[in-house]
This record gives sequence, C-alpha cells and structure tokens, in this order.
Amino acid sequence: MKWLILVGLIAALVLAFTRMARAGELPKVGQAAPDFSLPDQNGVVHSLKEFSGKWLVLYFYPKDDTPGCTQEACAFRDDLHKLTALGAQVVGISVDDGKSHAEFAQKYHLPFPLLADSDKEVAARYGVLMNLGFIKIAKRYTFLIDPQGNINKVYDKVETSRHSQEIIDDLNKLLAAKP
Repeated sequence: MKWLILVGLIAALVLAFTRMARAGELPKVGQAAPDFSLPDQNGVVHSLKEFSGKWLVLYFYPKDDTPGCTQEACAFRDDLHKLTALGAQVVGISVDDGKSHAEFAQKYHLPFPLLADSDKEVAARYGVLMNLGFIKIAKRYTFLIDPQGNINKVYDKVETSRHSQEIIDDLNKLLAAKP
C-alpha cells in the first residue's frame, strides 16, 4: 500500500512539474501564428510576414550541435529541395545566440535561417519554452504554418530521424486535397 501511495505521489509531482515547466499555451490549429522578429545566424532579421504566401516549417529545438538537434537540422537540410518544391520554407528557432547558430550552421552546411530567440519571448508565445529551474530551453515542437499565416498543424511528438519526411508527406496530402 505504501508503494502505491509513493508511486501516485511521484506521478503527481512529475505531472505538476511538467505543467509548470512549459510557459504559455500552444497555438491551436486554425489560429493565426504568433508573430516573430528575430535575427538569424548571419544577423539578418526575419519576421512571420516575410513568409506570407508560402508554407512555413517553423521548428523549435533545444540546443545547437547536440545529437537530436543535429539530426533534425541535417534532415531538413537534406530534404530542403523537396520542401521548397512543395512551396515550403524551413526556419529553426532556439534560445541559443546568433554566434552559436552561426557555428552550428557552418559546421553542418545548413542553408536555412536559424533564429536566435535569446530573450526567449518567441518560444514563450508559441508555448514551447521549458523552464527547468535555472535553465530555459525551447522544447522540440514544429509548427506548419499555411500561406495565410495560420497554424495548420502542430507536431508535438517529433522523431528527429523521420520528422522532415513526415512534413513532406503531410504537405503532399494537403496540396493533393486542394481543389
């Protein structure tokens, strides 16, 4: 009986911590995507309106040059020609600074913008900021934003090895269903 109470208490604490750790609400499918204006790895500022009329794959990731983040970024790099052929652009965001992004992009030849959300405001607006006490990182989420600037799909369970292909498949289905 004590064991069952202990397991229940631990589960309740984990659930409470998980809810407290994420700042903000995730935007819902159909809602306008939260605006952003952030510098990329080259110091060029990008905003949501720049991508108007195109599909936008806006992916948040925890940390430059870590195994999962590298795998995800390199898959987007390798599939970029397929994504652009479908009318999509790829943009990554993390809370790392521009210098870190520049080194990461150069090391892996990443041809798309990596935006530096050093103030952590955009990650918070998208509901993906994880507050782990003294460390704050962006949780691995992707938002597929339609050409009108609305959230079309939220990917909250990202498998880095096949995520890029998952988005390509979803875009193919969306474009095939268009009249």
